[in-house]
Order: sequence, then structure tokens, then C-alpha cells
Amino acid sequence: MTAPLKRVLMRRPGSSLQNANAAEWHYGPGFDGARAIEQFGVFADLVAACGTEIIWIEDSGDGMADAMFTHDPSLVSDKGAIILRMGKPGRVGEPALHAAAYRAAGIPILGEIKAPGQVEGGDCIWVDDLTLAVGRGVRTNQAGIEQLGEILSPLGVTVLGYDLPLGNGADACLHLMSVMSPLDEKLALVYAPMLPVGFWQLLKDRGYTLVEAPRNEFEASNGLNLNVLALTPGEVIMVDGFPKTRALMEQAGCKVTAFEADALCIPCEGGPTCLTRPAWRE
Repeated sequence: MTAPLKRVLMRRPGSSLQNANAAEWHYGPGFDGARAIEQFGVFADLVAACGTEIIWIEDSGDGMADAMFTHDPSLVSDKGAIILRMGKPGRVGEPALHAAAYRAAGIPILGEIKAPGQVEGGDCIWVDDLTLAVGRGVRTNQAGIEQLGEILSPLGVTVLGYDLPLGNGADACLHLMSVMSPLDEKLALVYAPMLPVGFWQLLKDRGYTLVEAPRNEFEASNGLNLNVLALTPGEVIMVDGFPKTRALMEQAGCKVTAFEADALCIPCEGGPTCLTRPAWRE
């Protein structure tokens, strides 16, 4: 999850986001559709500047405001993509957009999560090439985890499920990646108080160094200070405005770029990782 990012699936937000009903989508104070679109453009330029090919899903006015968070509707393994099934009712149409994009790009589809299973990509973390940790919570259920295990088992991948806390409630978005972001090989940014104990033990057993994000910035950002995208090992993008978190990553040897996202990421509950679905890391 930190190897050089070569190809990524993204959706450029347009009218579906600009016209979104903030209450309906659980967007918080500060949401501004027009400014969010501008801020997304800056972020997309940062991704493209590292030489990453962007596979675009365009906003056709379909009303799916959250579809810009392309990390969630699918998962990509070394052998192809898996189409997931969303736990948030307003997002159930998004996996079909991903399936069409993969087919158009010539990327194989290995399988699909079906009802009653639910899995969102934000709950999935590759601990290593053959170990996938999955958060079990409001958005991802046991049936979905079991289906994911069946799809990945022929590749020799072990899927491990970990219970997540309820956090701020069923309507809020708490994924496993809300409390852990990989920064480099065996280096991760975490919010320790909300880490599942078994997952914390797994990371320690696998030799990870954990950089612990400060409580005040985690709470002030709705957890978005922790949502960090690795472009290459140790080179990351984060949301601007959280200097303590940035300093901790820099002290751990990371090169950090921040972008303004007060209208995009903070109110919409999704950060740099959420805005991307890596399709190929070298």
C-alpha cells in the first residue's frame, strides 16, 4: 500500500457533489460544493505530478455525491479487482461504476461481494502481500469478510477480520483505515485509542513501527489528520491544518505534502486515501 503509485481510479466531482444535500449525505459544517471541487482539482494535480496514470470516472450528474471517494467500492489485488458491496445506502450504485471502469481499462475482475455481504474498501488494509486485515463494523459485515476470503484464498491470501468500535455512531464513517494509514514498508500512522487490539498485536508481530497521531488533531479533524495517501514509500499527501501530525511523520522520515481541504475532506468525512483507488503499485 506504499509502493510507487502507478495507476489509480478517481472520480472528478461535478454537479452531483455541488448540488448535494449536506444533511442527506451526512456532510458537516464547512461543506461547500464549488470550493470542494476546486480543492479536489489541486489534489488530483498532486497525484498526477508523481507520474501516476489516472483512470477517470466522470460525474455525469447521477446524484452519487460520495462517488468521488473511489477507495471504497472496489479492492485491487495483484491478480485483479474485486467489486465490493457498499454499507452506506446512498452508495449502492457506485460498484457498478467501478466494474465498468475496470472492464474499459482491461483490468480483470476476480469476483464480487453479494448480498447479504457488505465490504467497503476503507475497511481493507494489506498488511503484507498475503495478509489482508478487514474491519468489521457498520459498513463491513462478517458475510462480506467471508466472501472476500473465498475470493482471495486461491491467491494464497489470508483475510483477517477485526471488530471496530461504533465511534460517532452508525451514520458516521469509521473504517479500519480511519485509525491506520500505511506510510512506508512497516511504518504506519495510527490513532491508538481506537485500534482493534488484535490488529495492533498483528502489526507489532509483523515488525511495524507505529506513529501515534495526537488526540486533539484526530478529534478536530473527524479523524482526517490520519487519512494519508502514500505516493511512494515515505512520500505522502495529507490534509492541511494539522501540524503536530505532520511533524510526527516528518520525524519518522516521511516527506509530507499538504493541501487545503476544509470544504472537501473535513465535512465530507473522506481524505486523500478515500479519494483514490490504487489499481497498480509497482
